[in-house]
Amino acid sequence: MTTVSPVAVPLWRRMLPHLLAVLFFLTLACVYFSPLVLDDQTLAQHDIVQFRGGSQEAATYRAETGKEALWTNSMFAGMPTYLISTRFPGDLSTYLHQIFTLSLPAVVANLFLALLCGYILFVALGVRPLVAVVGAIALGFTSYNLVILAAGHNTKSLSIAYAPLVLAGLLVTFRRNRWLGAALFALGLTMNVRSNHLQITYYLLLLVLVFGIVELVYAFREKRLPDFLGRTALLGAAALLAIGVSFGRLYVTAEYGKYSIRGRSELTTPAPGAPTAAASDDAPSGSGLDRDYAFNWSYGVSESITLLIPNYFGGASQGALSESSATGKALTQLGVPPVQLRDYLSQLPLYWGDQPSTSGPVYVGAVVCLLFVLGLFVADRRLRTWLLIGTILSIVLAWGKNFETFNNLMFDYFPGYNKFRSVSMALVIAQLAMPLLAVMALARFLRAHRAAVAPVAGHPALTLPTADSAETSDLKRKLLYAVAGTAGLCILAWLLSLGADYASPIDAQLQQSGFPLDAIREDRASLLRADVLRSLFFILAAGGVLYFFLQRKLSATAAAAVMAGLTLVDLWAVDKRYLNDSNFQRETVTQQFVPTPQDQQILQDKDLSYRVLNLNNPFNEANTSYFHKSIGGYHGAKLRRYQDLIERQISQNNTQVLNMLNTRYLITPPIRKLISPRRYSAIRLHLVTPGLSAKFRKCRAPTRKLRPLATSIRLLRLSLMPRNSQSPKLLTTPPAPPSA
Repeated sequence: MTTVSPVAVPLWRRMLPHLLAVLFFLTLACVYFSPLVLDDQTLAQHDIVQFRGGSQEAATYRAETGKEALWTNSMFAGMPTYLISTRFPGDLSTYLHQIFTLSLPAVVANLFLALLCGYILFVALGVRPLVAVVGAIALGFTSYNLVILAAGHNTKSLSIAYAPLVLAGLLVTFRRNRWLGAALFALGLTMNVRSNHLQITYYLLLLVLVFGIVELVYAFREKRLPDFLGRTALLGAAALLAIGVSFGRLYVTAEYGKYSIRGRSELTTPAPGAPTAAASDDAPSGSGLDRDYAFNWSYGVSESITLLIPNYFGGASQGALSESSATGKALTQLGVPPVQLRDYLSQLPLYWGDQPSTSGPVYVGAVVCLLFVLGLFVADRRLRTWLLIGTILSIVLAWGKNFETFNNLMFDYFPGYNKFRSVSMALVIAQLAMPLLAVMALARFLRAHRAAVAPVAGHPALTLPTADSAETSDLKRKLLYAVAGTAGLCILAWLLSLGADYASPIDAQLQQSGFPLDAIREDRASLLRADVLRSLFFILAAGGVLYFFLQRKLSATAAAAVMAGLTLVDLWAVDKRYLNDSNFQRETVTQQFVPTPQDQQILQDKDLSYRVLNLNNPFNEANTSYFHKSIGGYHGAKLRRYQDLIERQISQNNTQVLNMLNTRYLITPPIRKLISPRRYSAIRLHLVTPGLSAKFRKCRAPTRKLRPLATSIRLLRLSLMPRNSQSPKLLTTPPAPPSA
């Protein structure tokens, strides 16, 4: 009797599914950003524009000398460039990043990288390629990834994109090959830290810490502590290697942190009226941000439902409605012309949650939520325990001031936690944990048990669970629990919304302007109801796919493909609410820095000692820094001493301090009449600063009642010193021509 040896599968055939997956990810990224790829447009990113303004002086010095400038005079009267624009020589990780991203343009590269690293995570865990594609889509198209790209948080996006590599290394180390896992962990953490967004790295390491605690408990129970400690030590060595690659960045960041607003103030008295001045009386003294400032952007407790229902609280602070909406009809009845009506409806305050403002919710997808709940029933116990705890921790941390009992303890005593603000960002833990458990549950669900399978007719290589197997009955029951749980949560959320008032803090201003409040609240309710039904549809559709698989109506391949399609359609449609074709423009970032007549007049002064103060929101703009040595700027970690100077002196109209800083020019916003400083020795100017978005500022108010909404302004008072040879010169920006 002869034995037939198995035929080895050629390498190209084994690699083909992975190559097709990479090509698919590249296509998705290019299609999503098609205006950039196909039409040569650029994505309008506010923070990238500000970065370019603040880093221009350092970039010019680098281009002219080939050296790095460690100090810039262009922002906040001078500050280190460590966290602005400093390149470290000998950093080979730059070439690794180019390989991972295929040297694609920015933002296209970010999305492609998130998809690729998500795919690597699931392939490393032994998941079949098509199911891994589902996981890549779930991780890559989570709404927060696209929301932050629209805002210009590119480094944050890269840090999140590399996080799955770290988790892949972690899980492979403890579940499969320790050496391969340690290498993958070192690679992932190296690239994550290199992205230079330490808050995301911090949250990622919190998830790793939870994993370690769970593994330690199981290792103790199963009497395998030596093996656990050995694998942990190997990961520790890998982490040291990753830190060593970015040691220069980390060292200067740690050094600078003591002198930035993350460090302790040398002053003991609070700043008068400053928003970050009043620390809690019971908080221990020490370095770090003020608790009120750090917790300012806290997710509401009930707002966590946006993980499942994106528009439950209106979506973004500024959203669009159609002309057939209740608000559109109400404004039409008020006599608003059609052209101006479209302007109003494109930027309406639809958000009514607890945060001061938001660019969009964190939505992981209705399909992912269903699979996540299913994973609580079918996934490995250690895996589901870890990811459930990580998800709960993420949600609770994001609550911030809305759950002070726990979060105050974390802020006051947990190492490093008080160095970061915007605690709502902690939901990045959930957006990693939930898709991971969801896809592992899908892989487990689609993996037939050998003792209860039958070959597919004509395709002996394919098998399906038999309809009457015990495993099939058990999976049906667990699927029913998952569908009922997630669908029931949607219905419960809708029932609770019946008692909501849909009121937002900004409604008081709208009411004063005569805006139809009842109409916009009706639209907020309509958005909520529509997304409840939307999530219910995707839950039932995904549940139906899995049920038909158990009924042998669909193969595992077909079921995985349909789940991938449902996940993509679900997330893509929500992402397009916050980053779509309207976010692109013909103008490049560099072209946005065109010197105004005022800039040109100042640049004629060749003296190197003077500084410029732009009174149009001076400490939240870096456009002035592109051309001048600015008193203001835009940065999240300015020097603590300078922040104290702003809060205690400059904001209190102490013009002697401006004199001390060699302020020679004041750039004012558009005003109708300017009082000449030559005429008066001491005057008080009332300067107006636009308070709404550019689209609102371009609108002309159609009626007297709506004028405050369209031309809302805030008053900035500046006391000028008696005129002498060092008095600042006033340069008034001419008002923009009215829009058609």
